[in-house]
Amino acid sequence: MQNHSTPDTHFKRLFCAYRSTCLTKTKDCEVHEMNSTTKILVPNKEWLIQDNKEKIGSISKNKKGYTFLRNGKSLEFKDLAEVKKQFGIALFEESIKKHKEPVDKNYSIYDFPCRSKPFDPVYSVKKKLPLFSKSSKSKSQYCAGYYIISRRKGWATSFCPKLITLDRYPYYGPFKTEVEMKAMLSKVDKL
Repeated sequence: MQNHSTPDTHFKRLFCAYRSTCLTKTKDCEVHEMNSTTKILVPNKEWLIQDNKEKIGSISKNKKGYTFLRNGKSLEFKDLAEVKKQFGIALFEESIKKHKEPVDKNYSIYDFPCRSKPFDPVYSVKKKLPLFSKSSKSKSQYCAGYYIISRRKGWATSFCPKLITLDRYPYYGPFKTEVEMKAMLSKVDKL
């Protein structure tokens, strides 16, 4: 008789090698319903498997099918249907839903664009810059708009740089559009 009680019961409940032929089945050796999710490590090639945000292992695609790896042990699957049967139907579907491209929300401060929601927006009259922070607790200030900043190797473009960067390096801006910034960059490059 096979003994199924091991310290790694979660692993045994999921992958008991004797589940189809075992004579001493218990509740602990049955495959249970999981809340599986994946994180894509390499698109269409390798995934991290999690159950309730706890790492279970990883799955990688190979010539023979799919290989599940956990604690130095591996389990082979012929196709995606077997993987779905073992881990639950939501395994790859939920991964696709989570990795949709984010909706790009645009915000503005005094008609100058920024991508993140601005907290405490102010216009510095002394520096002539639209300033904001990214959260209510943030101590860093950012400058809304497009800028051209002089670096060691020449002029570089920047969108919403930190105020400290503009304090340290010579710059042109702010510009309301990328086109205005590129026009100024071509003028500066000619000098």
